[in-house]
Amino acid sequence: QVRLVESGGGLVQAGGSLRLSCVASGRIFSINTMGWHRQAPGKQRELVATITSGGRTNYTDSVKGRFTISRDNGKNRVYLQMNSLKPEDTAVYYCNAEIKNSWFESTFGNYWGQGTQVTVSS
Repeated sequence: QVRLVESGGGLVQAGGSLRLSCVASGRIFSINTMGWHRQAPGKQRELVATITSGGRTNYTDSVKGRFTISRDNGKNRVYLQMNSLKPEDTAVYYCNAEIKNSWFESTFGNYWGQGTQVTVSS
């Protein structure tokens, strides 16, 4: 019913930049918080950044000042601009969104994309 598709991952040298994009499609009435998580090999998935429908943002400490999350509510898109990348940023990055499928639903469902690989070489 709802699909999240990420794009923009790839291989970059340390100090470089990448911009991730995620689009939500399908049965969507409204979207609450959107965000990015990441999972490195052998580690648990961790929160990177979130943004509410009103534009309030939150970042994990390790990316503050380097990453910027933004969204386009009209296009159901969320972005993650990643600057000054470090090898420790290497991970699969997942898009996440809280979505209502219809007006009469009282709760938001939690949806995930399939992930996009980001590799930062030293």
